Amino acid sequence: MFSEVMHGLVWRTQSDRGRDHTSPDQTLAPTALRIGIIPAGSTDCICFATVGANDPVTSALHIIVGDCQPMDVCSVHHNDTFLRYSVSLLGYGFYGDVLSDSERKRWMGPARYDISGVKTFLSHQYYEGTVSYLPASDALGTPRDRTPCRTGCVVCQYNRPLEEKEENHKMEESDDGGAWRSVRGKFLAINAVSMSCACPRSPQGLSPAAHLADGTTDLILVRKCSRLAFLRHLLRHTSKEDQFDLSFVEVHRVRRFHFTPRFCQSDSALDLEELLLEKEVQEKEVAGSQAKRILGQICREHPACCLTSSCSSCWNCDGEILPHAAIQVRTLLFLFPVSLPFLCILLAFIRLNGRLPVDQVRRGPVPCSMDGDGWHGYRRFNNL
Repeated sequence: MFSEVMHGLVWRTQSDRGRDHTSPDQTLAPTALRIGIIPAGSTDCICFATVGANDPVTSALHIIVGDCQPMDVCSVHHNDTFLRYSVSLLGYGFYGDVLSDSERKRWMGPARYDISGVKTFLSHQYYEGTVSYLPASDALGTPRDRTPCRTGCVVCQYNRPLEEKEENHKMEESDDGGAWRSVRGKFLAINAVSMSCACPRSPQGLSPAAHLADGTTDLILVRKCSRLAFLRHLLRHTSKEDQFDLSFVEVHRVRRFHFTPRFCQSDSALDLEELLLEKEVQEKEVAGSQAKRILGQICREHPACCLTSSCSSCWNCDGEILPHAAIQVRTLLFLFPVSLPFLCILLAFIRLNGRLPVDQVRRGPVPCSMDGDGWHGYRRFNNL
């Protein structure tokens, strides 16, 4: 529901301002309307990352006292064609395969994610491609400094106005052609997160130091490794261990990135011709059963070289499947405060149903969206 509302607000705001929201290089205007979120989903990672808990009462109180929090938004394009916006997770490989498989098991309810996760882990499918990214060289902090986003976050406050930042980014890209970096290899997972993506199952999230409104995205690359090593990486998401402290995992704080899978439908005819030529040479060098064993071993160790195997995964964009594997992603900054009509509905509901007891409120560590006067504002409202 949040994704649909967010897309509608962004589209309407840009339409009213006369801006093309589908252009990958267009500077978009922040929305003026506010969005209030009551957690009722499978993971509730947006509420967990902004409020610090997935408790509906706590979220309602934040809406009542008028707390607002700017959030980074990523625009996703394919060949300059707009696909979607993302505010939490863009996952390719493992998380994309889990979502794709779970969509065929919707009748199972939330348990489908566990079953699809185990199935995807056992298949241990990896994908070959090239990731090109523009590092956020002028941003404060790093993805591994373990500094969470909290009230008065220095990293988020360091940001300059959106228009000035966009102009600087354009100058940086045009003046410094070597700013872009590329990584090519075989990946089990490629994840881009604009927030920590914390949830009850992963209290620290996919990237504990990701910030809500610093105009950057944490790009996590998990290279091909053994099943046991990948399991260690996954288990570290459930504890306080550093999930990036592994030789096959690297993380970068970026402003833009592109991904191009190897030997997919968008590849050039020359690449596919070279692939077929290599296979013909291999077939001529071996004969009989020996040829079958060798080619079978090659296909198992290098699925991207087998035309009958799946050469690409799909992208998990905030729980929605993207139809293209090759994408271009750009990080934007929007402001999503709480909408006044929603606040009026909540006020009327609470007045009709009595006061909310203070002991229902979770008083955990104050997240970035909570200001120091929040609880005082609630107590003043409770005495009405």
